[in-house]
Amino acid sequence: MSKKSTSVINDESDLIQLLLKRQAELNSLLEITQAINKNSASSVLFEMLELILNVHLKIGKIRLLIREGEHFYCATRFGGEFENAKILQQTCQALDNFKEITSLKSNSDPLLNKYEYFVPVFHKDEFLAFVLIGDFDTGQQLLSNDLNFIQTLINVIVVALENKKLFKERVERERLQRDMELAVEVQGMLIPRSLPKKGAVEVGATYLPNENIGGDYFDFIKTGPNEFLWCIADASGKGVSAALLMANLQASLRAWASVESDLVKVTKRLNEIVVSNTNGERFITLFLGLYNESSRELQYVNAGHNPPLLVRDGEVKFLKDGTTIIGAFDALPGICVGREILTPGSVIFNYTDGLVESPNEEVYISDEELVGHLLQNKDLPVDSLNENILRDIQSANNAVMNSDDITILTIRVL
Repeated sequence: MSKKSTSVINDESDLIQLLLKRQAELNSLLEITQAINKNSASSVLFEMLELILNVHLKIGKIRLLIREGEHFYCATRFGGEFENAKILQQTCQALDNFKEITSLKSNSDPLLNKYEYFVPVFHKDEFLAFVLIGDFDTGQQLLSNDLNFIQTLINVIVVALENKKLFKERVERERLQRDMELAVEVQGMLIPRSLPKKGAVEVGATYLPNENIGGDYFDFIKTGPNEFLWCIADASGKGVSAALLMANLQASLRAWASVESDLVKVTKRLNEIVVSNTNGERFITLFLGLYNESSRELQYVNAGHNPPLLVRDGEVKFLKDGTTIIGAFDALPGICVGREILTPGSVIFNYTDGLVESPNEEVYISDEELVGHLLQNKDLPVDSLNENILRDIQSANNAVMNSDDITILTIRVL
C-alpha cells in the first residue's frame, strides 16, 4: 500500500474519531440539559459532570468552585490529594486576576502549578465559577476544543443552579410578602376602631407598624357601666405568627374580661392559654389596667412590659407592679396587683418598646428624657400628646427608628 493511501486512511480515521467525539459531547450536553429540565438535584448534576470529565474526557483531577456571595465554595472535586477549605480559598485569591482559559503548567505559584488549566465560567459578565483541571492528557490539536467544551458544560450547570436559586429566592420573597399582607390584615382587625374622647376618660392611640409587622396589640374594653379595662402588649417574633398570637390573646382577653374582674385570675388564664398554644416557645409582655370611674381606683398588672407612666398632680410614677412575662412558664411565679387613685387630669402613657429602643437594645431615649417629654406635653389633647412625643423621638433617631412596631396608648382621666 502506498504512503498516499495510508495518509488518506489515517485522515479518515482521525475524522471519524473527531466526529464521534463531537457526537459524544452533544450527547453529554443533551443529558445534562434533560437532567436540568427534570429539576434534578445539584448532586446529580455534579455526578454527571464528574462522569463526563473523568470517563469520557479522561481528566484525572478537577476542582469546581462556585461563587457564593464574596467567596467560593468547592462544589465537586476528584483526583489528587484533597485540600482543606483554607487552601482552596488561598487558591481562589491567587487566581483573582485570571479572566480567561489559562495554562497553569509553568505557573510559579505552588498553589497553582499542581493543576494544568484554569477555566472560568461567566454569565452576563458576572464571574460565577471556575474549574481547575489536572492530569489531562489530550492531543494538542483537540485541547482548545476540549477546554471550550468543558467551559460550556460547566456554564450550563452553574447558570441553571444560579437560576434555580434565584427562583427559590423570588418564591420565598413572594411568600413573605403574602405573609406580611396577611399579618397587616390581622393586625388591623385587632386595633379598636374608635376610642372615647369625652365622658370620664379621653383615650388616644398611635400605631406605626414596621414593614415586618411585629406583635404589638392594644385594646380598650368597656366592662361595666362605670368600668373599663385596657391592655397594651407585645409578642415575641414578627409576621403572621405574631399577629395570630395576638389575635388569640385578644379573643381570650375579651372573653374573660366580660365575666371576670379579678386581674390575677385573668392574667393566670391568659398565661395558660399562651403556654398551651405556643408550647412555651413564644412569650408576651403585657399591661392590664382596670379603672373604676366611681371609686377612681386603678388596678393594674404589669407582666414584663415597659412600665406605663402615670402623671398625677405634676408627679410621674412608673407602673411596675405585676409579674413576669406571660407564655414563658406553665405557672406564673406570683402576681402583685398595683393600685392607684387617679385624680382628675391624671394621664397614663402606655407604649411598646419600639418607641424607646431597637430590637438589639439600642436605646433611643432614656426614662428621664421620656418623663421630660411627657411633662412638657401632658396638658395637650391625648392625640396631640402622642404625636408630639413620637415626633420628638423620631427627629432625634430617624435613621434607626424603623426596625420595630411602635404603639402608644394614652389615657386621661377627667
